[in-house]
Amino acid sequence: MAKHNLYNAVNDITQEGYDNLVTELDELVAVKRKEVAERLKEAISYGDLSENAEYDAAKDEQAELEERINFLEARIRGANVVNSEELTADVVSVGLKVKVKDLESKEEMNFTIVGSTEADPFNGKLSSESMIGRSLLGKKRGEKVEIQIPDGSSRYKILSIEK
Repeated sequence: MAKHNLYNAVNDITQEGYDNLVTELDELVAVKRKEVAERLKEAISYGDLSENAEYDAAKDEQAELEERINFLEARIRGANVVNSEELTADVVSVGLKVKVKDLESKEEMNFTIVGSTEADPFNGKLSSESMIGRSLLGKKRGEKVEIQIPDGSSRYKILSIEK
């Protein structure tokens, strides 16, 4: 695994996110691939492939499946799994929780900075590649950060960083 570089977190991923990718890949290769192969085999048995809708649908499904498998394999190969035990809460990095305060609205928000494949903004998991995530990376507690968002910019103060 590559050394963790907190300012170039494109390949960073938490252990949980990595495990989820591996689980999905295993499921697709061990189960889904066989199911699609069976559907393809069955569609071929219907005869004339030039006008066989089942065959076309199975081929399309197979292509999508292989594309997803290739994506997951590449993502896993290039992943830099962030070891939460080695992280310090000195600066914002992938795998850490950060509490910020919007300096205009005074609203406080909690985020966990995660790799791009783990992002779930509705549950407070922000991608390190998002505008907010990228702006927070490398910043320290107490720092003020101006973040460009689609409808302007917002200023935040980092209140805390924790594991």
